[in-house]
Amino acid sequence: MTSYLARHIGRGGATPQTEPIAGTVPNSAGGYAFPVDDWMRLERFLILGSEGGTFYINEGKLTRESADAVERCIAADGLRAVETIVAISVEGRAPKNDPALFALAMAMKLGDDRTRRAAGDALHKVARTGTHLFHAADFVQAFGGWGRGTKRAFADWYARKPIDRLALQAVKYRQRDGWAHRDLLRLAHPLTAVDDAERRALFDWICGREKTAEALPAIVRGYEEANVEGVPSREIAALVRTYSLPREAVPIPALNSVEVWAALLSGMPLTAMIRSLAKMTAVGLLKPLGDAAMHVCRTVQDEAALKAARVHPLALLLAQRTYASGHGERGSLTWAPVQSIVDALDAGFYAAFRTIEPTGKRLLLGIDVSGSMEGNKIAGTSLTAREGAAAMALVTAATEQNYHLMGFSRGFMPLAISPRQRLGDVVRYMGTLGFQSTDCSLPMLYALEHGLEVDAFVIYTDAETYAGRMHPVQALQLYRTKTGIAAKLAVVAMTSNGFTIADPNDGGMLDVVGFDADTPAVIADFIRR
Repeated sequence: MTSYLARHIGRGGATPQTEPIAGTVPNSAGGYAFPVDDWMRLERFLILGSEGGTFYINEGKLTRESADAVERCIAADGLRAVETIVAISVEGRAPKNDPALFALAMAMKLGDDRTRRAAGDALHKVARTGTHLFHAADFVQAFGGWGRGTKRAFADWYARKPIDRLALQAVKYRQRDGWAHRDLLRLAHPLTAVDDAERRALFDWICGREKTAEALPAIVRGYEEANVEGVPSREIAALVRTYSLPREAVPIPALNSVEVWAALLSGMPLTAMIRSLAKMTAVGLLKPLGDAAMHVCRTVQDEAALKAARVHPLALLLAQRTYASGHGERGSLTWAPVQSIVDALDAGFYAAFRTIEPTGKRLLLGIDVSGSMEGNKIAGTSLTAREGAAAMALVTAATEQNYHLMGFSRGFMPLAISPRQRLGDVVRYMGTLGFQSTDCSLPMLYALEHGLEVDAFVIYTDAETYAGRMHPVQALQLYRTKTGIAAKLAVVAMTSNGFTIADPNDGGMLDVVGFDADTPAVIADFIRR
């Protein structure tokens, strides 16, 4: 062990990481321990799906027991709780909307009269799609069912949404979680204006009642025509173009048609296009030198389109690796990748760097360069943990002004990585480095030894996070005390099923279990706030 580690470990009660430490992180003289109150726990729950400072990529179904702090906030100040729920959901700060729907349902059922009314009035803001609404219904059912105020809130969702958007939800999201629009309409009984024949006809159609076909919204008429048994694919393709039908409105057998996919592609949002590349290739729409392939290549490299769709470079990298593999991680779909699309996704990865909003903070990244990083795949992807860590190093180097990249290598050493490098070069470079154990306390101790001023430490590893003689929480507290900087620590174990480093009572610590395209946004939001 180097001398600076020995000196710091000798100063004041370091505990081996194999042994527990009692109590919470003590406040330093400057008060930088960030005790977590219920309102911060509410924000954590809404963003992470967990109030304990851990973001699980494969998040399980929410339970009431995981959100005790939500209930306490509702009891203390229900209107403030509802405002917080709405703000985080609408601002897009959370990668998943389920925690917000869960918390809003809790406010609708467990709050006082004013809180219930405010939560009901906010339903249309938080439940923006049919799927969101079905999730909300499931949570409401769990919290006590369907009182008058709850029914009114769901009725308002159907009554106030513009008819074209409501009709799209009706054909795109027909049922989820055991709920259908018909079930909710029968529970809520929304009223319609006398002159709103189109909405009345839509409700009749959803509920299977006799309706006036001429009064139905155009997209519903298109859906009806497309789903008549025996309609040829070329006619379905024409209906897709005429009525702007989404993929979900097309009968399943027609989704093996080149003509239908060509029609869908013409108006397809960028994120949906990226998700559909494999299927469009498998059916034969995307092929070398084809117009559709050239359209895809142009779009996935278009900086303006990438920025408008808020596509992170990591999403393009994940898509590129999966598409290039020619088979999915789940299911039996296979395809012959079109090389120009593989290359365009690669170019899009670098183009998307310029769409990222920097945190503006002083960052120190500690990256595990062990051999297991090359052998371990990130769940559900064709990406290795090393490729994921290298990608995040490049994104940081390309978007942040104040950063320092370090590796758990021959000691804790600087990494020679430049934003001008290609990802493959960085991955190969990391593979040449020797390795020592991933001790998550080292970044803070290194920064202390070298007098570095750091706002946030971020560690990327596969799963081995327990080496070392000092707990990371102690090293972070020591760094805060010695420097007076309210530094934060995020530890990302990309292939781990679970680990515990963050103190749940310290708002400046975050564990991330797993890795996907949402992870960078969660970490950036944590660092900024």
